[in-house]
Amino acid sequence: MSRSCCLPLPLLTRGSALALLCLLLRTFEIDTLSLTLKDSHNATCLHAQWQMNFTIEYETVNHGLKNITIQVPDNVSYSGSDCGTEDNVPQIKVQFGSGFFWNVNYTRMNHVYFVDNISFSYDTSNNDTFPDAKEKGQVSTFLEVGEVDVPMDELFRCRSLMTVKEGNVTHNYWDILAQAFIHNSTISTREYVCDKDKTVPTVSTTTLTTVPAPTSKPIPEEKPHPGTYSVKNGSAVCLLATVGLQLNITKDKVTSLLNINPNTTDYNGVCLKESAMLWLNGSSIEYLAFLFAIKNGNRFFLKGVNVSLSFVNGSDFAAANNDLNCWDAPIGSSYMCNKEETIAVSDTFQIKTFDLRVQPFNVMGGKYSTAQECSLDDDNIIIPIIVGAGLAGLIIIIVVAYMIGRRKSYAGYQTL
Repeated sequence: MSRSCCLPLPLLTRGSALALLCLLLRTFEIDTLSLTLKDSHNATCLHAQWQMNFTIEYETVNHGLKNITIQVPDNVSYSGSDCGTEDNVPQIKVQFGSGFFWNVNYTRMNHVYFVDNISFSYDTSNNDTFPDAKEKGQVSTFLEVGEVDVPMDELFRCRSLMTVKEGNVTHNYWDILAQAFIHNSTISTREYVCDKDKTVPTVSTTTLTTVPAPTSKPIPEEKPHPGTYSVKNGSAVCLLATVGLQLNITKDKVTSLLNINPNTTDYNGVCLKESAMLWLNGSSIEYLAFLFAIKNGNRFFLKGVNVSLSFVNGSDFAAANNDLNCWDAPIGSSYMCNKEETIAVSDTFQIKTFDLRVQPFNVMGGKYSTAQECSLDDDNIIIPIIVGAGLAGLIIIIVVAYMIGRRKSYAGYQTL
């Protein structure tokens, strides 16, 4: 039984990023930064749009360590950004909030250009952000990059999340689309795509069953093995999920079933104040993202699912729905459903879940809190329903029998 319910930042640490569609994190109230610079001749020299946030670990007055994630608003200042000269490199400067400064420098060499370094500074004297910081004052970090060479006259694109840690600051960058050293004031239409955005068809290590008839049901798969996935904010677990996943895909009138193998699936995610995300990727899964949100200030739910798949024949598939209302439970608890559930993402894509337990907020000590079970798991509710229905039926029978008895008695009195 089931139910439905971009600035060319190179790969800072190769292999550390997981595929992520730019649309996903926009759902999490994160704003896209965008800047186009012109030189003294009014010619466009640099164009960038991207998203970023930072997780800072700092020592508190109680000698403990605390993590805070800094979101970058859209009302930032780009003062000091310039195209560069023969003596100065092009740079983008971003100032936001109370004492946050971010700077990136570009360098070109022969027929390529690249990000040379990134600096980020913050002020722990800001009591709104760091109310319990032990040390107060300006803190600066410096990151040397220079790992990816972008050909001149090409636009760098990287939708995938790129994460790097420098000291006590974790940098997160994604949805990057940008070009430095623009020639003839024209942004290039040729893209240089980062490694993690590239889809390399490989032999799938997951089980895939294809049924040619669109109206026939897919051949039943064996129940997928549940995997356990977690997301950390700094060193603390902020999201937990255990689930067996089976994907039902319809493409070109062909229906396929895909069981997710947790042993060959990578995972990562992000936790924000009122939203969270878990995304998976593997040999045939470019990304499978689950978006969680808070409603009414006291409950969480699954708000969206976004997926992009690639098949061994070179074809691909994508689907998205960011208007779901599934897996509803109180904040501070987990949601559990051991029975099979179905999430109807679109007409061509459904997800079946097995042995599900998830907690996207307020995870304490890396463990699940008390679970709210789905109605399918609550077998106890069936017994009261059956007993209640039986009692109701018995009462109806007694009432009917009583009325019939009264009528017969009344007829007897009339005869006398």
